[in-house]
Amino acid sequence: MSSIALTAAGSPLDPPAQARPLLARLDPRSRVLAAFAFAVGVVWCQSITALLFAGALAAGLAILARLAPAATLRRVLAVEGFMLLTLASLPFTMGGEPAFTLLGFTAGWDGFHRAGIIMLKSSAVLLATLALLGTLDMPALGHALARLGLPLRFVALFLFTVRYIDVLYREYARLRLAMRARGFRPRASLHCWRSLGHLFGMLLVGSLERSERIHAAMRCRGFDGRFHLLDEHRPGRLDWGFGAVQTASLLLLAVLDVW
Repeated sequence: MSSIALTAAGSPLDPPAQARPLLARLDPRSRVLAAFAFAVGVVWCQSITALLFAGALAAGLAILARLAPAATLRRVLAVEGFMLLTLASLPFTMGGEPAFTLLGFTAGWDGFHRAGIIMLKSSAVLLATLALLGTLDMPALGHALARLGLPLRFVALFLFTVRYIDVLYREYARLRLAMRARGFRPRASLHCWRSLGHLFGMLLVGSLERSERIHAAMRCRGFDGRFHLLDEHRPGRLDWGFGAVQTASLLLLAVLDVW
């Protein structure tokens, strides 16, 4: 029966528990629930003070997860840069007390306040998600979702998607390398667009044929549409302690937001 198995906790290849980050020692289900609860709590907040406290909590989670500062900062800035154009229009569309006038358009303080709230929310949720889920292996995340009651078909689709995104990327890189070896250089020309169209067409056709071969091979090995869960994670004292601390933090976050 085809299945996806997690590495056993006692494997000699695993680092000692004391050398692993604190969040890495939590049950994957605890991390998924913690990320969900934190995101809901932060999205519910509307106070700048509460959101600054949420940002501090997210930064603490990033430290506990031992995230690389430079890579994490690049990811956060990439998301904020994507939202910048949307946030820049809020001061000119929400009204409120005028702050300044630009090219005949008046920017209001209400828009700046709302843009700041959205920026703080997105940064805190993204940083906490990177700390709690970004360091989690995809098979472990899929098994955690199944243990939490999500449909097994959804979990199987999730695991297949994660696995074959990488496969498609490697196939795409192989085809692009072959094109460059034949002198292809991207230009604004009809030949260039036709070549790129052929590239993506070959990628889609090859992906379809590969998926059919893999499905046939899995059926021959008895795959019945389900990934059997072989992990033996059990919540321990560390999980309950982390849950208690997070619950107290979210309650304090709610008090700050109301106060």
